[in-house]
Amino acid sequence: MEEKMKLQNYLTAGVENIVKNTMQVTWKNPAQSLFMAKFALASKAASKTRERLEREGEHIPAFLIASITSSCNLHCAGCYARAVHTCEDGEPMKQLSAEEWDSIFAQAESLGISFVFLVGGEPLMRRDVIQRAGERQKILFPIFTNGTLLDSAYRELFKKSRNLIPIFSIEGRKAQTDNRRGKGIYETVFTAMEHLQKEKLLFGCSVTVTKENLQEVTSDAFLHHLKDSGCMALFYIEFAPTTPSLQKLAPTDKERRDLEQRLTVIRKDYPEMLFLSFPGDEKSSGGCIAAGRGFFHINSHGGAEPCPFSPYSDSNVRDTSLREALHSELFEKLQNSGALLDDHVGGCVLLQKQQEVRAYLQNRST
Repeated sequence: MEEKMKLQNYLTAGVENIVKNTMQVTWKNPAQSLFMAKFALASKAASKTRERLEREGEHIPAFLIASITSSCNLHCAGCYARAVHTCEDGEPMKQLSAEEWDSIFAQAESLGISFVFLVGGEPLMRRDVIQRAGERQKILFPIFTNGTLLDSAYRELFKKSRNLIPIFSIEGRKAQTDNRRGKGIYETVFTAMEHLQKEKLLFGCSVTVTKENLQEVTSDAFLHHLKDSGCMALFYIEFAPTTPSLQKLAPTDKERRDLEQRLTVIRKDYPEMLFLSFPGDEKSSGGCIAAGRGFFHINSHGGAEPCPFSPYSDSNVRDTSLREALHSELFEKLQNSGALLDDHVGGCVLLQKQQEVRAYLQNRST
């Protein structure tokens, strides 16, 4: 109980820090600043809800990752979702409807979950779901997008619903991005940024950090270009190798420390931008925060999973509530077994424990 309360305090402090820093980078934008002031109050109320439930013996994470679609219009090299067949072409069957996602968002709000990360596939392919998300003003929805589908209708929606924050996925500069995502994608993304900058809308970028691009994506040249393009937030996502052959791209412990040290300097030199890293310093949070410790994942078909890189589930929100899914046997097994505390290479400990997770689910079903 004491350890979980420490974790809840750690998560609450993290949320408050994100909100405070976001308010600081938006103070020159009256519309966005006004929204963030209102959201700060909602976020404090959500933290109190989570803390009350913690005292009552129920741990609620501050973050939810929602894969609102398994469809994508791109075929990026080395895409993890396509490698494990959680991303596909065409119109997939049995995806959660907009009404079902709206129910999930409402349940998340009632539990005190402050941030719902909308991912895919390509989330902008689900305009119906994003419109519903925009109505939930007490939750902030970063939308991780490839940027190719952001049209004028979306810009109007983002202007109306300031809790929707597009986060563009890039790999570095033009050559790196086009090499992985396709020719012309870099220019498409920065054209979309240009439109949002003109509309004075808040947006950010997401970079998958590898050994190969670590120096580039933390360089002043790269950061200045993003700042000048209107980017106000940058997510550094540590690369998680999906096969043994890709282990060589995963940052080492030394490179992780170098990134954290570099971020200390970056945050001081670029106070007008918000910088976040995932998974960040797992030692401070007592290990990986997946499987409901700090966040969990709902896939496009409703399965409650530890995280997107551990696509295994023993419960579905179509059959149970979001609250009950948080207490699934799989989540409790991972939290209580110590599996989330083990040392690992790359950004995800569960990615390296796939056989153990599969074995647990198999034994459970037999």
